Amino acid sequence: MLDRIFDYLDFHFSLEALIVLLILVLLEALLSADNAIALAAIAKGLEDKELERKALNFGLVVAYVLRISLILTATWVQQFWQFELLGAAYLLWLVFQHFTSEESKDDHHHGPRFNSLLQAIPVIAFTDLAFSLDSVTTAIAVSQEKWLVLTGATIGIITLRFMAGLFIRWLDEYENLEDAGYVTVAFVGLRLLLKVVNDNLVPPEWIMITAIFLILGWGFSKRVSTEVPELEPEKSEASK
Repeated sequence: MLDRIFDYLDFHFSLEALIVLLILVLLEALLSADNAIALAAIAKGLEDKELERKALNFGLVVAYVLRISLILTATWVQQFWQFELLGAAYLLWLVFQHFTSEESKDDHHHGPRFNSLLQAIPVIAFTDLAFSLDSVTTAIAVSQEKWLVLTGATIGIITLRFMAGLFIRWLDEYENLEDAGYVTVAFVGLRLLLKVVNDNLVPPEWIMITAIFLILGWGFSKRVSTEVPELEPEKSEASK
């Protein structure tokens, strides 16, 4: 029984497999920055710290199940360009929704707002799935051994939860970070769209990673002002 499972997963452990696993984990970490900030911005739509934490935990559990399902069916999924088109449309819709939302009193756009935990969980799960359409393809290209890709995805989802938790805190500290995050989401959506139109138009991974880090650098460039404006001194009676 175990032999059949190992054969299906292409389980063959070696030093080379360990190196490939480290590469997959590194790729997951590098490609998860934009995903993490998008999930953090979505979770903040609950406007309650405890609910934000629960939304990320439950949302990523569902996302993990969907991601594993995607890996196990990747060969079949890759035959249908419609999946990538749906993923691109979904991500670009999130970006459009963000930048067309009404600006709050801090003169910034904000992501979707939710009235309950059950509204936020599926949005988090499907957002991660849309990102996974791109990252899983990259992982499969690195290694055809399913157990390696599954292990990389498991470590990646744990890393993603940690990074999203950090970004939730940083979103309160940096003015442009949420906008920067949605710009990187647009990059991923456009990349998926280009894969549908013509695979040759898709920019290489190093260009995507460089662009994402440059945009996030802008996002971290300005802290939220905590200074209390000084009140003008009252005019004395004599000066009236």
